[in-house]
Amino acid sequence: MKWLNSLDELLYEVMSWLIFYPLTLWRTLSRPLSTMNYADQQLALPDAEQYADAISPPLFLALTLALSHGFAVALGQTDEIEASHRGLAGLVSDDSTALVFRLIVFAIFPLVMSVRLVRGRKQPLNRSTLRMPFYAQCYPASIFALGLSIGTAIGTSHWQTSRTAGAIITSAALLYYVMVETRWFRAQRPTGLGLALLSAILGLVEGFILLVAIGILFRA
Repeated sequence: MKWLNSLDELLYEVMSWLIFYPLTLWRTLSRPLSTMNYADQQLALPDAEQYADAISPPLFLALTLALSHGFAVALGQTDEIEASHRGLAGLVSDDSTALVFRLIVFAIFPLVMSVRLVRGRKQPLNRSTLRMPFYAQCYPASIFALGLSIGTAIGTSHWQTSRTAGAIITSAALLYYVMVETRWFRAQRPTGLGLALLSAILGLVEGFILLVAIGILFRA
């Protein structure tokens, strides 16, 4: 009976994603700062009451990466790290471990942005001060990861129009992320537009540097 009850709750939770994932996606696209403020407010509630009308940020990031990975697979593409068996890439042997790897990689960006905010506020860097901005950052990072993954998947096709479309999608995702991060830094700290933009760009560069470093480790 305990197993059946657990299955009942799991089935309901998974099916509810069909409703709340598109809603969360739309809210993050159309009102990113409002969605990030929503994430901050939810952490102040008891665990059972959190994210009653949305997908929690880390889960939203995981589901988004799963969808983007499925899109790439549908186009007939294979993950280069999953196909490679050199170095640390040997740990990524199937779609499940590839998804976990992608989740860790793209979670770098929320982590970097959160650390920049905590340090900019002159707060002590610990689990308590890092938790709230990290959760909020998972929402725009999901859109960024989705656009980057889909744009890359389309851009690696053999047709010129697909490459152009992939470049447009990738550029739009990058522009969206920089704009959201600039507005977020400006709202979270009493700084001007220039410093907020600089913080967003530096955070993005730091994230890509870590991304490249991890890629080298898994392909060496």
